[in-house]
Amino acid sequence: MNLNDLAATVLQQQRSTPDLIADALRQAILHGIFQEGESLRQDQIATKFGVSRIPVREALRQLEVEGLVTFYTNRGATVSVLSPAEAQELCEIRAALETTALRVALPQLQAEDLQKAETLLAATDQATDVGRWSELNWEFHATLYAPAHRPRLMTMLKAIHVNMDRYVRLQMSKMHYLERSQREHYQLLAACRQQDTPGAIALLEAHITEAGQQLVAYLEQCPKGR
Repeated sequence: MNLNDLAATVLQQQRSTPDLIADALRQAILHGIFQEGESLRQDQIATKFGVSRIPVREALRQLEVEGLVTFYTNRGATVSVLSPAEAQELCEIRAALETTALRVALPQLQAEDLQKAETLLAATDQATDVGRWSELNWEFHATLYAPAHRPRLMTMLKAIHVNMDRYVRLQMSKMHYLERSQREHYQLLAACRQQDTPGAIALLEAHITEAGQQLVAYLEQCPKGR
């Protein structure tokens, strides 16, 4: 996959141009086509997509809101770099919001929700692509939280997951985190099946906190060339 492939896909769809370009650029960032800190030249991107710079700039502003792009005076847009301190803060926010979502959702979880979550874990066990691992990770968590019926909370959580997606992939591929993550996911699912709210909340908080600590330690050791 490269930017040309993503651009060709965009041109075949019937949606607003800025949204389509934002989707393509988001995927380019998440797949490492654009590296963190890399300049995003609006004129070059516009040429790739066969559009003016206006929808490109609108798309980049969307990604700025998601935390994937940073604008600098006289430098334009670059792919955002997540510092150790920012990673720590995002994981703290995740822990607070996701435990809240699970606490509200758990009494409403139905057998079909639990079965869907188990199916997602089984799919993760079989998947070989790191991008797919990341997608399934979010789908698993979202399945457990959805019965809370808190759309604003879910929107906030989705934004955080998008912001951190590159680093979740990094953890899965370079830090060999998948096996541990899956073990903790199965433990969390078992607690949910038992309607063990204190146990499930404790497992989820530890899962997010310990993953965050591992990521922060990695970013502190490898601030560049990740």
